[in-house]
Amino acid sequence: MDTLTLDPEDVTASLKTVLHVGCGMADPAKLPADAFPADGWRELRLDIDPSVMPDIVASITDMSVLAEGAVDAVWSSHNLEHLRAHEVPLALSEFCRVLRPGGFALMTMPDLQRVAILVAQGLLEEPAYVSAAGPISPIDILYGYRPSIEGGNDFMAHRTGFTIGSLSAHMTRAGFVDVQVESDGRFALWARGVRPA
Repeated sequence: MDTLTLDPEDVTASLKTVLHVGCGMADPAKLPADAFPADGWRELRLDIDPSVMPDIVASITDMSVLAEGAVDAVWSSHNLEHLRAHEVPLALSEFCRVLRPGGFALMTMPDLQRVAILVAQGLLEEPAYVSAAGPISPIDILYGYRPSIEGGNDFMAHRTGFTIGSLSAHMTRAGFVDVQVESDGRFALWARGVRPA
């Protein structure tokens, strides 16, 4: 299979490219505007589910359709927890590989350390917060959003999880530098890492 290269004649070629992995249905609001302002970035959408009509159908563990150093940034929102634990290093290595030197990956995912506090309090099925999809309980954060899974969307199942320390270690082993991982103080981790120049 040939690797994807960006067309230099493309009128948006002067914009930086962010690879939005696990993108779901198209929605510009899914890109954090503070990190990827619309006047400076173009979105390249990748998802394993062809029904969401991504630009690229691929798994985040094998993005060989993209050349090394093909993009300026990778944005991943709530994807890594859907992988099996042994697949996480593959995905993070792929994130790093497709970045140009000096490019960055920005990720968010559940903070299992914060969720564990509620579980330890016996609040496994009590709503922790309300999302656009509805109430989210610690059991949903741990194993995946139950209504989506019940509806047949097995892509929504969670198979692994992270704390600040574990995610930092995974990113460093994958080759990222300047790794920063922090909790939002609620139930999400935010991480940023750079491909070495």
